Amino acid sequence: MSPTSQLSPVLAQGGDIPAPHIEYGQIGPLLLVLGIAVAGVLVEAFVGRTWRYAVQVPVAFLGLAGAFVWTVLLGWRDDPHHVAAQGALGVDGPTLFIQGTILILALVSLLLIAERGNGRSGGLVGGHFAAQASALPGSEAEQRSTAAGITQTEVFPLMMFAVGGMMMFPAANDLLTMFVALEVMSLPLYLLCGLARRRRLLSQEAAVKYFLLGAFSSAFFLYGTALLYGYAGSVRLSDISAQVSKDAGSETLLLAGVALLSVGLLFKLGGVPFHMWKPDVYQGAPTPITALMASCTVVAAFGGILRVYYVGFETLKWDWRPYMWGVAILTMVVGAIIAITQSDIKRMLAYSSIAHAGFLLMGVVATSRDGLSSTMFYLVAYGFTSIGAFAVVTMVRDAGGEAGHLSRWAGLGKRSPVVAGVFSFFLLAFAGIPLTSGFTGKFAVFKAAVEGGATPLVVVGVISSAVAAFFYVKVIVVMFFSEPEADGPVVVAGPATAAAVALGATATVVLGVIPQPVLDLAGHATTHMFVR
Repeated sequence: MSPTSQLSPVLAQGGDIPAPHIEYGQIGPLLLVLGIAVAGVLVEAFVGRTWRYAVQVPVAFLGLAGAFVWTVLLGWRDDPHHVAAQGALGVDGPTLFIQGTILILALVSLLLIAERGNGRSGGLVGGHFAAQASALPGSEAEQRSTAAGITQTEVFPLMMFAVGGMMMFPAANDLLTMFVALEVMSLPLYLLCGLARRRRLLSQEAAVKYFLLGAFSSAFFLYGTALLYGYAGSVRLSDISAQVSKDAGSETLLLAGVALLSVGLLFKLGGVPFHMWKPDVYQGAPTPITALMASCTVVAAFGGILRVYYVGFETLKWDWRPYMWGVAILTMVVGAIIAITQSDIKRMLAYSSIAHAGFLLMGVVATSRDGLSSTMFYLVAYGFTSIGAFAVVTMVRDAGGEAGHLSRWAGLGKRSPVVAGVFSFFLLAFAGIPLTSGFTGKFAVFKAAVEGGATPLVVVGVISSAVAAFFYVKVIVVMFFSEPEADGPVVVAGPATAAAVALGATATVVLGVIPQPVLDLAGHATTHMFVR
């Protein structure tokens, strides 16, 4: 019996409404992150401007670290197979693994967001974010706030709200909770994308595009939810699955609802043909926010997709697998081919992210325990490599800020061989070269797809990987086999950025050389499959 039907007699008799039972211990990490976000808002309201940065940064770090430790303890001590908050949230093995991945990647991303740099040429004085978001680009107000050394600190509570939404998204056990999580995750990101300190018009354009297309995709998601409610009489994923098994409703409502819901999910992922926002937003957003989106948002989006298709639509897989095949093929091919034509580093990495989303979708198509565990491992590996790559992008700077155009990277291997070498290593990991995390992740996903009967999809994936290797190698050739320009960019590395690069490189090496512990952890998480 649903909670609504239980309430009806009570309301009819005029009795007290029973308080909902909330398992605070099971959803503690999520509540902690959202609580720290609220605390960050209070810090903005009551702490003086000169002290806000010194308060916000440790509070955010402690909140994320505490939530990560709590998540580990939940997976370690308990049998993670619970429903919480009146069935709205699922606490199970895959959810805890994905939430832990989001938290650890958010911690590394926070190093980039918190960077305030030094005063050298092209440096990061004041950080990556606009001194005053309300000031018009190029206006006198912006010049005054920049000259005064004002630093943006509301980015920290905004980030924490976004991370809270990301954690809720893969845990949502019904579609309305998932929609709320989608908005909690997306709305702060719309704001954060428009806060770049330099090239503010490009940043604000990216924010507007992301907002408009994001609102459009949210409408599709909500309309799909309404149609599925009309089919099943419930928005609970388990109830929808049960109705599909009975074949008791209108097939038109069901298939239309699944299609519209998939649009909203695939948009957040950046799957073709719903990828149009990704290159523009990745290019225009402050690079630390781009790193956060390329890692944590992708993990959260895939967590939501896995829960919807593995719990709600598992019995419908013969209907949705064919179009998921088509989306995966288009995403891999379009991402790899268009990336070749890009001359901007961040746009190239955006199309690379699109191609990797196609590789990850093969794990979804596999519809097996191996497909689930290989996808989760791939998310960890790709997340660390992405943050490391974007961290390097923030370090290569000229008088106008980050040196985004590929031609400006010419000869970087001679100017700064260590930085160029580390970036080359990240690119080779994206390409899937052996002894990197990218190779292990692709091998695991390809193996699961073959075992799931999707061998033609794997052939397309291998060809797309070969095509993608071309533009990765092209960047390496430009850095090491071109002469540096006289007015070429300089490398500016603050301590926090250097730490983020080191963590990304270390994870990329470890997950490539000794991946078995994380593979075993992902496999163990799938023994407690998504709770219904």
